[in-house]
Amino acid sequence: MPYDPSAFPPFAVTVDLVVLTVRRHSLCALAVRRGEPPFQGRWALPGGFVRADEDLAQAAARELAEETGLCVHDPAAPNQDHGAHLEQLATYGDPERDPRMRVVSVAHLALAPDLPAPRAGGDASNARWAPVEEMLEQSGYGRAGEAVAPLAFDHARILADGVERARSKIEYSSLATAFCPPEFTVGELRRVYEAVWSVALDPRNFHRKVTGTPGFLVPTGGTTTRQGGRPAQLFRAGGATLLNPPMLRPEV
Repeated sequence: MPYDPSAFPPFAVTVDLVVLTVRRHSLCALAVRRGEPPFQGRWALPGGFVRADEDLAQAAARELAEETGLCVHDPAAPNQDHGAHLEQLATYGDPERDPRMRVVSVAHLALAPDLPAPRAGGDASNARWAPVEEMLEQSGYGRAGEAVAPLAFDHARILADGVERARSKIEYSSLATAFCPPEFTVGELRRVYEAVWSVALDPRNFHRKVTGTPGFLVPTGGTTTRQGGRPAQLFRAGGATLLNPPMLRPEV
């Protein structure tokens, strides 16, 4: 039989973004307050509908820029300021996830170093960083004195999946360096692992592991005193993408 597109119900495709960074030694996620229905006034993950003339990566990068002012890291520009690592996370297609119509969301995970306060735009009336532990415990976010409502749509589940992806991936890959500036100390990298895993790590054992993992870190030849105390050696990310041996997450 000839193909009849009208025989199939229409549906939309969106992208949702789990944007993670480390601020004041805490793993934080980007939350936007929705300025339009549905769930107007509720906190949500940034994202939006995919346009007919763009692919998923382009849509994710556009939404990230429109709603927050953040840009995606360009591998061809390694010294780009405030660039975010971006990768696909998972696809969510529960028929009831959006009250407007059937909507399938392709979620993306974005990681970046300590980022400035985001700016709201698009259909977001406000944007801010929120500690991941608070968002996962409360399934929502609110200012002091506000009643905390659940995150809009199924964004609590998407956030939890994104956080777990980050926590597991820094065990076997060099992704933890995406949270660091181009040049960083071992202590700064350790604080990334501590923030993402929500654990305290032994400084000496950590130093031995990361400097002894082939291709993980490369000395720059410089030092810094920005953390106070004695000058600390500066490193940059090496060429390794997979860590052997891996950095195993402590059991808590």
